[in-house]
Amino acid sequence: MVCDPDFRITSLSARWPGSCHDARIWRTSGLYQKFENGDFDGILLGDSGYPLTRYLMTPYLTPRDLSEERFNSSLCRTRVVIEQTFGILKRKFQALHFGLRTTPDQAVTYITACCILHNIGLERQDTMISTDCRDLNIAECQQQVINGPLPQARNDGIAKRQSITQGFF
Repeated sequence: MVCDPDFRITSLSARWPGSCHDARIWRTSGLYQKFENGDFDGILLGDSGYPLTRYLMTPYLTPRDLSEERFNSSLCRTRVVIEQTFGILKRKFQALHFGLRTTPDQAVTYITACCILHNIGLERQDTMISTDCRDLNIAECQQQVINGPLPQARNDGIAKRQSITQGFF
């Protein structure tokens, strides 16, 4: 899933089981292809489970100086919006919290419907986002622990992240 700063879901790929690694789901998504083909110009934020590319920023695994630590802190505080969006969805649609007892194809339909209803609720202001959700303490923001090999960073991503770090942090 991808969301904007207002918790609105802008992209979703629900056809994969929960055991599938996020980076694999990302590589097979239509959004990935659009970024790879240059159809979109922008930056997405991901955790360390994703590969670093020119359009997908991930944290420094071992920050070497204060500017890299500040980059990580800022990325984490911004990226946490997607985690909060997952929490909002699970609170609003309890079946997502407790698990769907249905076929995989039906589950995709239910999850997609929940995301659409979530966005409609935001648009109609039927969904209230508490100020607690917007004001996150950085101590609550933790890096994901990755099991297995880390995705390979691309040179274009390393250069882009370093440019952002030097220019803003």
